[in-house]
This record gives sequence, C-alpha cells and structure tokens, in this order.
Amino acid sequence: MTKYSKWYHPYKTDKKYSKKVAYFSMEFAIDQALKTYSGGLGFLAGSHMRSAYELKQNFIGIGMLWKYGYYDQGRNEDGTLAPRFVQKHYSFLEDAGIQVSVRVVDNPNVQVRAFCLKPEIFGTVPMYFLSTDLPENDHLSRTITDRLYDANELTRISQSIVLGVGGAKVVEALGGADVYHLNEGHGLPAFYYLSDKGCKKENFAFTTHTPEKAGNEEREGDLLNRMGFFSRTLTDDELKTETDDGKLSYTVAALRHAKKSNAVSKIHAKVSKDMWKGYKGISKIIPITNAQNQSYWQDKTLLATMEKGNKKAFVKRKTELKLELFKEVADQTGKIFDPSVLTVVWARRFAGYKRADLLLSDIERFERLLDNTNEQVQVIWAGKPYPRDFEAIDVFNRLHRFSLNHKNVAVLTGYELELSRLLKLGSDIWLNNPRITREASGTSGMTAAMNGSVNLSTDDGWIPEFAKDGKNCFVIPAADTSLSLEAHDRADYENLYKILEQKVVPTYYGKNDKWLDIVFASMKDVLPEFGSHRMADQYYSELY
Repeated sequence: MTKYSKWYHPYKTDKKYSKKVAYFSMEFAIDQALKTYSGGLGFLAGSHMRSAYELKQNFIGIGMLWKYGYYDQGRNEDGTLAPRFVQKHYSFLEDAGIQVSVRVVDNPNVQVRAFCLKPEIFGTVPMYFLSTDLPENDHLSRTITDRLYDANELTRISQSIVLGVGGAKVVEALGGADVYHLNEGHGLPAFYYLSDKGCKKENFAFTTHTPEKAGNEEREGDLLNRMGFFSRTLTDDELKTETDDGKLSYTVAALRHAKKSNAVSKIHAKVSKDMWKGYKGISKIIPITNAQNQSYWQDKTLLATMEKGNKKAFVKRKTELKLELFKEVADQTGKIFDPSVLTVVWARRFAGYKRADLLLSDIERFERLLDNTNEQVQVIWAGKPYPRDFEAIDVFNRLHRFSLNHKNVAVLTGYELELSRLLKLGSDIWLNNPRITREASGTSGMTAAMNGSVNLSTDDGWIPEFAKDGKNCFVIPAADTSLSLEAHDRADYENLYKILEQKVVPTYYGKNDKWLDIVFASMKDVLPEFGSHRMADQYYSELY
C-alpha cells in the first residue's frame, strides 16, 4: 500500500483546518500540462487546491481523468474554429491503488480507478482523478471518462455517477471525510450514496455557480433512477419525494441535502436565493466570493514594482510581458502588435450572455477606434465555446473573419491556462461585458488586476465588491434589466463606447501618471480580498 492509498498530507495540518474535507469537482485547472478543465469552474477549483495546500488544510480533491480532456482548440484551413479530440497521457499521475465499482444502468460492476496527483508535482493538496478507461470494463463503460461535458445525455449522467458514487467510495477507501463538498451539482450522486451510508446534513456542503438555467442540470427522475444515479433503486414514492413534476434539478437536490450552501459572489447570493426561494427544504445560501491563487497567477516583478511605487520599472516590465504575449499573436496570426499601444483583451468562455462581439455592434464606430493612428487600440479575443455550441462557434468565426482585415485585431485559439496567463500579463484593459445578473462571479478579471490589467466591466459578479469606478477600474453603468435583450445590449454598447472613447483612451495616452495610479490601485485593491487564501479560509470558517 502506498501512502497515496490512505488519507495523507505532506505537512502537519494547521489546527484551524483540521476537519477532513473532500472536494468534488467535474473539472480542475491545475496546470497547463493537465487537461482536466474547460473554463472558469476549473480555474476556480484549481486555485482552491493550491491555496488549500499553501494553508496546510486537511483537504483533498476528487475529480475525473478525462481521456481526451475537454477538447483541443484548433483551426480549419480558413482559420475558423476546429474542435479536436486527442488522447492525453500523464506520466506524473500515480496509480493510487484504489479501485471501486459503481452501477450504471444494468451493469452493476463498472470499475473506477483512482490516480493520484501528488502534492509535490504542482503544489496542490493530494488529488484523486477517476477513470473508467480500464481493461476490466466493456467498451461503453470505458468511454464514460472520455470527454468532459459529453454531449450525450446518458454519458453525462454516467459521468455524474462515476464522480459522485465512485468518488465517495474512493474517499471511503482513504478513510472517509468529515465534510463532502460538491463544487456544482455534477457529483450529486455522492450525497445520495453517502446518505444511505449514514451521513447527515452536517457532512454535506454545496457550491452553486451559474444563474444560467442551462448550467443547472435537470433530468427525468425515472431515467436517473434506472441508470443508478441514486446508488440504489428508489421506490415510486421515494422518487416522487425527490423530484418536482417528475424531474430532478441537481441544484435543488444538492441545496436540500446540504447543511449549508454558498453562492460565489454577494450579488450571486441574492440572485440564487431569488431563483430557488419557491423550493421547500433547501439550505441557507451564503456568499463566498470566488477568488484566484496569487502565487500561481501574479508576476512577482510587477508586484515588486507596484509595492515600491516605481512606475518606470512597472512600465518596463509590462512592456516585456506585452512582447511575450505579442509573440503568440504573431505566431498564430502573422501580426506584429506594438507594446506602446493600448491593448484590450476579451478572453473567457464564449457564451451568448457574455457577448463576445458587443464591440462589433457598430462596425464603422469600432473601425474608427481601431484606425485612430494617434491613439490606436489593439484588440485580442480568445476563449473556448462548448464544442457543440454552434451559435457561440459562429460568433468566434465572425470575430476571426473581421480580424483578417485589421492588422491590430487578433483572435487566438488554445485558450487554456498558459494563454490565459499570457493575456493577463500582457493586456492593458481586461474587457468583461456580460448582461448583468447573468455572471455568477467571473474570476478572470481578478488575475488580470493582479498583473496591472485594468478591468472594464459591466457591474456584475465580483465587480460590485471591488469596483471604484475611475480609480481602480472602469464600470459600465447598469442597464435596465426589464429592457428587451436588444435594448439592453444597445444601452451597454453605447456606455461601453463612451467609456473607451472618453475615459480609457484619453487617460492611457494623455494622462500616463493617472493611468498608472489606476493600475496600481487595481493591484492593491484586488489582494488579499480576491486571493484564494481568503476564499479557502472562509470555506472552513463559514461553510464547513
């Protein structure tokens, strides 16, 4: 038996974090080399694992070992987006010596094996990644852990069973936990399995992330029951108790199981309470705002120049970082960007409510901004749509085609941890323009601010907790949410352009001292409040 087949940490646990916590997440963004994430949910979980390690918490992570990752973002011959699925191999993962079985439909013996990411590899707590791609399994069972967020409904349900029931059994083999924490509802079967094993509400914690309906899974109760989602077959009466009109909302069920739950920003807590207020028996929802890991994301030289108030040294380092980013731009697009030019970046998952193409609402006006030779602007877009979200892919492709005719516009592929880091280090403005109340938290702007990239954002998610408009960021005034989508978008577009044309561009080019004051204020204000040490501590003190 290796030390990784029992509950283990390479440090003496801090007494205030002595409670044993197992954290379940469908995705973790730990390092560029480990493709077990799609976007923000994974970035958040990865930062949590790093801070839990740095704070010496009695904490482990339970995730999935995706054979093909999420997908590799490539290009077609004309430069448009091409999702590619390439098998991954990780020599740094160690067989933990733990293999369990779960029931999926009529197969009572789907084998699940745990592979350990040791703390010394990437500086995280011990993490256990689950795979069904084993010779003992039949072909269908082996494919359960092929692709993150598989488009097939039965595969998605099977993935939840593997993460939830399989993950809970792995934790039992490690010695069990005091608290089982679900990061989103994907691992919900864990709560059903553990409840049957005698766990109580005080053993369950839950984090809800998205206010988007599509992000809150809901399935037919009968189908889930037949597939083994509840770890045993529920009677008709039991199933009626668990479901609403025959359907099971993963979020509602998790809220009912947990002693306490959290939303991921203060505004999101209000939205969540309003969303789920009509459901009986749900747990209290408290705000624990998302955060990111400083030691992983922040450039140490930029931090030192800010702390010394040395603006000249800051500009020198920022220029170096912009040139690093612009090497990637040149490699992908054949365009040479200028480090003296104001560089605006929009980079995150492509989704309708995030409005990647809001700047293109008036092409002529946007081109005037791009073509102003005295106060020019460079714009970079990057981000991954879901591989079958064809509307989002169309937006990506529209932006790409627009960029072909403009030397100072680039659309990049391969938006993963390393490209995300390059963009945050090398940008001047971090643009975020979701429709308000639709962004639960949004964390990319936090790590941008850590690196001297000023947020230009709608007043949603974490921004209301951080923003001092014109002093540490620029805030797009809130549009009336009762407006039609078209009118809402038009109002936000007009305000966005006013800020760019009347505040951002003139300040960057004409008032350099004031610009750097905003940059330094942003860097000072984002930490420690939006660093994941605060978040990891708050989970122990308020949720566990």
